[in-house]
Amino acid sequence: MRITCIGGGPAGLYFALLMKQQNPAHQITVLERNKPGDTFGWGVVFSDQTLSAMREADAKTADEILTAFNHWDDIEVHIQGRSLRSGGHGFCGIGRMKLLNILQARCVELGVDLRYEVNVEDDEGLDADLIIACDGLNSRLRQKYAASYQPDIDLRQNRFVWLGTSRLFEAFTFDFQRTEFGWFQAHAYRFDAHTSTFIVEAPDAVWQAAGLEAMSKEDSIAFCEKLFAKVLDGHKLVSNAAHLRGSAQWIRFPRVVCKNWVHHNGRAPVVLMGDAAHTAHFSIGSGTKLAFEDAIALAKDMATHPGDLQAALDHYQATRSIEVLRIQNAARNSTEWFENVERHARLAPEQFAYSLLTRSQRISHENLRLRDASYVAAFEQWLAAQSGVAAAKPVPPMFTPFKLRGLALKNRVVVSPMAQYSCEDGLAGDYHLAHLGARALGGAGLVFAEMTAPSPEGRITPGCPGLYTEAQAAAWRRIVDFVHSHSSAKIAMQLGHSGAKGSTRRGWEGIDQPLESGNWPLISASSQQYLEGLSQVSKAMTRADMDAVRADFCAATERAAAAGFDWLELHCAHGYLLSSFISPLTNRREDEYGGSLANRLRYPLEVFVAMRALWPAERPMSVRISAHDWVAGGTTPEDAVQIAQAFKAAGADLIDVSSGQVSKLEKPVYGRMWQTPFSESIRNRAGIATMAVGAISEADHVNSIIAAGRADLCAIARPHLANPAWTLSEAARIGYAGPQGLDWPRQYHAGKQQMEREFERQRASQAQAGGPSALEQANKALGV
Repeated sequence: MRITCIGGGPAGLYFALLMKQQNPAHQITVLERNKPGDTFGWGVVFSDQTLSAMREADAKTADEILTAFNHWDDIEVHIQGRSLRSGGHGFCGIGRMKLLNILQARCVELGVDLRYEVNVEDDEGLDADLIIACDGLNSRLRQKYAASYQPDIDLRQNRFVWLGTSRLFEAFTFDFQRTEFGWFQAHAYRFDAHTSTFIVEAPDAVWQAAGLEAMSKEDSIAFCEKLFAKVLDGHKLVSNAAHLRGSAQWIRFPRVVCKNWVHHNGRAPVVLMGDAAHTAHFSIGSGTKLAFEDAIALAKDMATHPGDLQAALDHYQATRSIEVLRIQNAARNSTEWFENVERHARLAPEQFAYSLLTRSQRISHENLRLRDASYVAAFEQWLAAQSGVAAAKPVPPMFTPFKLRGLALKNRVVVSPMAQYSCEDGLAGDYHLAHLGARALGGAGLVFAEMTAPSPEGRITPGCPGLYTEAQAAAWRRIVDFVHSHSSAKIAMQLGHSGAKGSTRRGWEGIDQPLESGNWPLISASSQQYLEGLSQVSKAMTRADMDAVRADFCAATERAAAAGFDWLELHCAHGYLLSSFISPLTNRREDEYGGSLANRLRYPLEVFVAMRALWPAERPMSVRISAHDWVAGGTTPEDAVQIAQAFKAAGADLIDVSSGQVSKLEKPVYGRMWQTPFSESIRNRAGIATMAVGAISEADHVNSIIAAGRADLCAIARPHLANPAWTLSEAARIGYAGPQGLDWPRQYHAGKQQMEREFERQRASQAQAGGPSALEQANKALGV
């Protein structure tokens, strides 16, 4: 084949040498617009996993690179005069120029045609069977064929400058400095015997407030030297971007995502690779890693499909784009963390450092334990102490106690309110006693009843529970008494009115589908039809309707208190009645209850304040909100912070942070713990306790969320449907036997011992089986 690589960076050089090694008869040309010795940036970082893949692809090149690497295991975090260190992270650094020299020499050795100072404007006139567009972030070919590639470029908030220093760092070092303008941070790591990379970044507004936009290059470097003088320890900062002046050195990171990676022009396919196809923020060190892995993947695909270029390219795009997107999603989490240092810095230094280490949500609590068990053990003891626990042994974060007002929960696990559609006339019966009772015995600290209506018309379906009669209150009292008598769990009532989403069939009969008969009238903030052309049309509430509904909520609150519930939650999410006031998608009122967010909150706050006045002062009260409507023009995460602040001012103790289900036009972005960032934002900006929900399914998830200060409680839904004793099972799975936060019923102790022994045998069996270490397995699964 005749292959032309446009761009002589790591992607182009490595792909060229792999293909030449694969078949010396290939005619491979690399066209680079710069001179051989020109490069920008200082050092680049690889993980141990990437090195393993490179060794498999070409051992000789990998050995040469490995010889030149500086390897370190530790990450050190400097914040508020403290220095905190964690080990076992397995990174390697190498100078970008040294890396390019190794690749260039290997290409020459194999017979690749390297041509420098060739400025390729486009692919016209190139005599090739395959063209690799690896011409970097500002790829001309990606721009030319944008209609095919469909790039999406997101310019991030922070400004950063890439510098170097003769200060040799022993660990990958993060240094955070607060100024009168805001927070600056440095990312520093050694990459050869003489030099370290030193990246400085700050939010654009902070950068501008500090006057860096108007400074010369020399003055901005002097500013950074003064700011980071302590960590630099007398060493200077230098720039190697001689072609840049002043503020041009400071750039904003562009996140590039391409829908397609291959363009067919009728001549030779043009394939994107490296930064031309994608970018991942430098805070997880993935740019060069991804370029190498692109080259390895395409070379493998071409070897697997000899003589069928189209099949190779199809497989490359289909598989590689998915893997890259996973890395990009982790990089996005990391990027957003560094864009919001201001709110993370409100955490204690210990928790701040832990939050940084787990910022991408790909490094979890147990993965961190595998890397540095002593660090995690010390952190767990520190975190437990913050909850008043002086344990002799470390306590997993999920098993630390939590207190609100006069209520103490034994641990941080919550059984989510989950619709069961199993009532008759709103009456909770034997099924609910068994359902909620089993989960209370299963180890969770707090068990929620499903959303319960304050009136018959407030039910979602005929099978939903109510709290609008004394008989219903007595039925709930029976359940509450069982929970209190037979477990150490607490039990919560969630009150909510269905609004425009009511009068529908039970979930298994067709969720959100209207009843065939027996419908009741619907109300909402404004007239609406939840399912266009199908649902009933609700009417806009009058002031009289609002007074009546508020009175219903108040009466239900008094019944909940009399029934003995420990906790009360008001449902203001998911498009139900009170949510319909908050979201601009469903509130089109022109009176004082519509328009601005303050106006849209007016009625939900009226209801909450009236309920709080009747709810016992020593018992907590929370509010569930939709933090994101996932529809343009709807509620945003920024709005959610203001919503939380308003309910906090009204007396709420905690915000139960969910999202969506307000509009069928929503386009949520799912994933592990996908709603947790909304919880973290509200908790650390509004200064109120939060409960995280959404795809939290393992003890590891809960431990990571609580430990990093992303939430105070974690609500677990579907796993509790599959296993009422989820909390007890997860404790045994991770090898925690208590006693703190873990309370097995006496009747179940025989099962406890058997389960613990079985999980212990499984762990021992895995350890004896040989093969990859636990850390290697975890890293492979996480892609780190």
